[in-house]
Amino acid sequence: MFRLALHTPEIPPNTGNVIRLAANTGAELHLVRPLGFSLDDAAVRRAGLDYRDLADVVVHTGTEAFAEWVTDRGARVFAFTTDARTRYTDVAYVPGDMLLFGRESTGLPPQVGRASWVTDRVALPMRPSNRSLNLANAAAVAVYEAWRQHGFSGT
Repeated sequence: MFRLALHTPEIPPNTGNVIRLAANTGAELHLVRPLGFSLDDAAVRRAGLDYRDLADVVVHTGTEAFAEWVTDRGARVFAFTTDARTRYTDVAYVPGDMLLFGRESTGLPPQVGRASWVTDRVALPMRPSNRSLNLANAAAVAVYEAWRQHGFSGT
């Protein structure tokens, strides 16, 4: 299946919603520290409801540990940024691909989005006057596109 990664997320309900998304799509969720909250935070639990036990969640100690993890596995990493030229629908996703999202307030740091271990930077089209989509919504759009390309296998 596909993998989602949240790089230093800040808002507990967003991460809880992405946990729920991962459980319902079969995506593996990777969280890259530092997190702006504790995974025991009531808001994460409330948003994730009882899905935490149904989701495969991997927590990395930082960007270097995450980069090492994806490099060791040869995973393709698609960094979602607002300034990318490639649209997310122009990628032919394969199972095991990592869909990487930045924090809510600032997105991915440039050094992460342009790192050598990132396969490509991709964007969700938006109206030019807007800044970004909600993190959980953007992750949902992306993982469902990747999954759609594979006939929603596993359903």
